[in-house]
Amino acid sequence: MRADATGLWIAGDETATIERLTWTGVRYDHQRTFHLADHVDLPAGRDDEADIEGLARAGGWLWAVGSHSLKRRRAKSREKAAKRLSAIIREPNRFVLVRLPLEGDGLGKGAILTGLADALADDPHLGPFTSIPGKDNGLDIEGLAVVGDRVLLGLRGPVLRGWAVVLELDLREDGPRRLKLGGYHKHFLDLGGLGVRDLCPYDGDLLLLTGPTMSLDGPVRIMRWDGTGAPVPVADLPYGVGCDHPEGLAAMGDGRLMVVYDSPSPARLTPEGGVLADLITI
Repeated sequence: MRADATGLWIAGDETATIERLTWTGVRYDHQRTFHLADHVDLPAGRDDEADIEGLARAGGWLWAVGSHSLKRRRAKSREKAAKRLSAIIREPNRFVLVRLPLEGDGLGKGAILTGLADALADDPHLGPFTSIPGKDNGLDIEGLAVVGDRVLLGLRGPVLRGWAVVLELDLREDGPRRLKLGGYHKHFLDLGGLGVRDLCPYDGDLLLLTGPTMSLDGPVRIMRWDGTGAPVPVADLPYGVGCDHPEGLAAMGDGRLMVVYDSPSPARLTPEGGVLADLITI
């Protein structure tokens, strides 16, 4: 999620789209949908989900990253657990990083990076986790920030002996519609055993929304990182039991932060069909 002067850019994890909401003075509304396949060449086409987990807005570009995670089927009953939990699914659209030019409140034709997970397969720290589903502490990208020419990805997983990872990518142009990976650098961060759920530039630093790498409710907190030293806790966030999981973070330009929640509780659903977010000051 990213905010600008007139609205919000948001993305869901069950489509291959980016959504634009406009501020009306009362709420964010007038939703417009941008299909990624209209702007880049998706590996699996228009309809397969991309599991977009991070957005960034910088230098006239909107960036989006898929989770790059494998998926294990949910067990809906004890009787069927063994069969369903044995199935691991790879959805190609999840393994993309895209850069799209901002054109007013719209998006133009952009460029795409694929193959990041393949490049990490030989990494001594992350390689063993590229074949493990995200919800099992496998590779799972859930944060994206672009600061100058720095492209940073926050990993929900893996968390290694309590240490989370932020990847810094060296990206190169590979023709008009593609990006290629020149290399990467790993930042190891002590987040108290939590993984990164979102990244957000803030007053020269980065804010990290942190939470469990596994399918747990909490704890969830915001930490501040200057890009070189140790992250500092700045706020603990509320979370529900089986609901209200903090998922996205955006700086509003007036010192406040907006936090949006996955699996919103009924109390967050409005009669008009909207969802309530939280505004906090740190």
